[in-house]
Amino acid sequence: MKLSDIPGQGKAKQILQHALRTGKVSHAYLFAGPSGTGKLQTALAFAQALFCRSGDDDACGECLECRKFEHGNQPDLHRIAPDGQSVKLGQIQELQRDMAYRTADAGSRKVYLIEKADAMTPQAANSLLKVLEEPVSPTVAILLATHQGAVLPTIASRSQPVPFLPYSAEEMLEQLVAEGEPPLLARAAVHLASGKEASKALTAQVGFAEIRNVVIQLGKESLSRFTAALVTVQQRLSKTELGADPQLLLSLLVLWYRDMIHFQAGRSDKMVFIDQLDWISAHAFTKPAAYWVSCMEHTMGAAGRIKANVAPQLALEQLMVRLQEG
Repeated sequence: MKLSDIPGQGKAKQILQHALRTGKVSHAYLFAGPSGTGKLQTALAFAQALFCRSGDDDACGECLECRKFEHGNQPDLHRIAPDGQSVKLGQIQELQRDMAYRTADAGSRKVYLIEKADAMTPQAANSLLKVLEEPVSPTVAILLATHQGAVLPTIASRSQPVPFLPYSAEEMLEQLVAEGEPPLLARAAVHLASGKEASKALTAQVGFAEIRNVVIQLGKESLSRFTAALVTVQQRLSKTELGADPQLLLSLLVLWYRDMIHFQAGRSDKMVFIDQLDWISAHAFTKPAAYWVSCMEHTMGAAGRIKANVAPQLALEQLMVRLQEG
């Protein structure tokens, strides 16, 4: 994947492509940002561009070095991932030994990529600091971390910071749909999960589509059909596998009530249950916005009671009562 193919992250790509274009490549970069923001993809794309012979601000994808990289045959790329929960001293010492050898192609650089650099042991971090301070050959270090502040300050100060910002729900939705995920499920998942990969995993979760259908049913019944709503709780949730994840159901139900407010405010493009637009348009204005806000609060309260070990069925039945009372 080229840098230009990385979705979003304009600031990060601007920093890296400027370095490539001007030839002012730093000896170390610290990619910092939440998981699911494309740090590893970007690091690999940047590494390929560093090896590329095109001399441009991105990999050409056609030269010998690009082909070697894409086939996993680039000997001057060194990747380090945590051994268990952390990056350990032995891994950095092995890196030091690798760095002592000449590059496979005279005059080229070596690139090493350390995933979860904020999970290095203190000994490993201090050993890496020596590598950064006294490189034995032309090298570029790419360090990936969730939080810049969790990296040893002396390492962070010797690295060019490259910020990675969380994708917006709209950006993640666009990416997921482009990758073939069901649009309606993806539209809900991006508001429930943290990051694109977690959203993708949620859309693939067994029962997610059915839970969404139950939420639509409950959302409609809770407005005026109290008995039907209780039956739904008892039959479709408590006595089936759908009841295994009441927190997911309640999170979706919060989004259902939030859609009522979005419609009232003229933000139908922000709605999650967009396939229910006709029903929502007919019912959103039957109650004031304050009512829908209270529905959201009651639903979040039920989630809190379940976390406090109240039986899910009881918490859900109490929720139906509170929703009827307004």
